[in-house]
Amino acid sequence: MNSNFTPGGMNRRTFLQVSAAGVVSVTALGGGSAQAEPYSKFTWISPRGTIEVLDDYGYHVAKKMGYFDDLGVETDFQPGPSDGTATVKFVDVGQADIGFPSPGVFSFALENGMKLKSAFHMGALDTFSLAFRKGEGTNDLKTLEGKTILLGSAAWQSIVDPMLAVQGVDVSKVKYVEAGWPTWATALKAGQGDAALGWEGLRAEWIGTGLDFEYWLGVQNSPLFANTFVVRSEDLEDPDKKAFLEKYLRGWAMGLEFAYLNPRAAVEIVFEEFPTLAKNIGPELGTTSILQQIAVFRGDMDKREGWGYHDMAAWQTFFDQIYALGQISKPVKATDVCTNALIPAANDYDMAKVQADADGYKLSDALAAIDVDDVKAHLYDQAVKG
Repeated sequence: MNSNFTPGGMNRRTFLQVSAAGVVSVTALGGGSAQAEPYSKFTWISPRGTIEVLDDYGYHVAKKMGYFDDLGVETDFQPGPSDGTATVKFVDVGQADIGFPSPGVFSFALENGMKLKSAFHMGALDTFSLAFRKGEGTNDLKTLEGKTILLGSAAWQSIVDPMLAVQGVDVSKVKYVEAGWPTWATALKAGQGDAALGWEGLRAEWIGTGLDFEYWLGVQNSPLFANTFVVRSEDLEDPDKKAFLEKYLRGWAMGLEFAYLNPRAAVEIVFEEFPTLAKNIGPELGTTSILQQIAVFRGDMDKREGWGYHDMAAWQTFFDQIYALGQISKPVKATDVCTNALIPAANDYDMAKVQADADGYKLSDALAAIDVDDVKAHLYDQAVKG
């Protein structure tokens, strides 16, 4: 971890004060300016308060395989606080350079006047799901009216409301309880609440910690999509920063492609970075987790113009839906806040090199023994039946 950051992801020279109204102010704690030097080290910030997960495998692969080094890109990778909106607040005030919010949290940023733009849409499909105790699941989400959904952060309501609304649920009749990170799932297991927000990849990790639920799966049932990379709008107007962003995102695209070609190698790379994670979930669940996420991040590539491509029609449907919900107070035009300008350059990499790297990666015996086709066949076994 960068020594300039506290364990909570806070820069030691700057303290971000977040008021109850969601306003961020910046106070210098030591000498020097509170404004970070532009891209002196390009900082990505997590939406979940931790980076010890498989979700960000694209980054870890790119770093391990030297893709960022080859591109001349120095990177920093930070967990940030567990507050669900920190990933956009930090980018907005210049304490991080790229965040990974859900569409709902991105809409929170726009509603609060943050001048951010989605530059690389990671989650082409809806990663989000609702977990239920065994035997209590449902595919009719209208039955959740009058019931309680557990969240790790109150900010996640902006994720769940649109997901429910497009299924015909009156969200005014749903109660949300912030059960905390990482305890909201254990709260569900203990009998609190009726359902809990989950997502692809996390399902497998929860099994590894004894949290075995059944799920309504957004990846199978939702017309929405998942998290995206956002940057400051002004950075896209700066030719030097735009060129840097293109190279940085090319590293991610190479890492994502490598993992698609050799998912077990990507698991191995993340496990080397986080031995505790490896111990907790093991090779089979690790492979399950990464395959769940690859399906979300890749989507239908025949309809996309490469990794990170925004489907503007789908984004416009999302913004129209949340405006109707009152989640935003003014209509948003998708093409004003999302851009595909970086996508051609981000995907302009040596495919033959990535293929050779993926094919030539030496797996450990434990991961080599995993049958990927068998794992794929059981990827959605936790879905509510019927």
